[in-house]
Amino acid sequence: MTKRQRFILSSFLLSLGFIAIAFIENQYRILGIGVLGLFTLIIYYWSLREGLGLNMTLITLVLPFFFTVGVGLFWFLLPVGFAVRVPIVILYGLGIYTLSLTSNIYTVAAIRTIALLRAARGVGFVLTLLTFFLIYDAIFSIRESIFITSPLIAVTSMPLFLQGYWSVGLEKRITKEVVNLSLVASLILGQVALLLHFWPVTVVVGSLFLTIACYIILGLGQAKIEGRLFKQTVREYLFLGMLVFIGMFFATRWGG
Repeated sequence: MTKRQRFILSSFLLSLGFIAIAFIENQYRILGIGVLGLFTLIIYYWSLREGLGLNMTLITLVLPFFFTVGVGLFWFLLPVGFAVRVPIVILYGLGIYTLSLTSNIYTVAAIRTIALLRAARGVGFVLTLLTFFLIYDAIFSIRESIFITSPLIAVTSMPLFLQGYWSVGLEKRITKEVVNLSLVASLILGQVALLLHFWPVTVVVGSLFLTIACYIILGLGQAKIEGRLFKQTVREYLFLGMLVFIGMFFATRWGG
């Protein structure tokens, strides 16, 4: 079986997993999503086994796992209905297949130069941001205490930032710079979530704001690793952050 055939089969099986979860009783659905997330790790390891080793290439499994869990949690926040959930399953299948191709390029590029690497980084960046949003939306939706929400956001952000920064250098050994950047980025996101607790924003707006923060922090961190963290780059990211902040300010319903 070729790699592409494995990727197609993996996407099909994982999509079927989502359909199966819909028939599980409500109290067991979170457990079902967790099992599907673990199944994602197993099936991705099988699909990419030639390029994976007992080194940092295993971090390519992080994004598919969180993507599956994020889509699964988001799935149950949607209204029950065939017309709503079927498109989500289709989009998930396409997304997980795209992630297979992206992860494959990462594992190959960790061994030798490959022309598609820049395109894969762009796709991986977008899917990472989408996963951030889905995870944050799910966390905010449970409406737990800020003493749970803020640390949970910091902890779940850490592995996603780690794989995002690793995808720049694709080193087989973990580097101090990647770890430090990931730790700092995760702590910042946890603090931003803490501040949002005192800001009367909706779940969606709060999740979008955190996702934009991830875009800025991840983009700046990747630019630093690549050695192109110029003043103009910083200004562009900060300008975007300021625009989003202003937009969120006016979109907020203050008072009653």
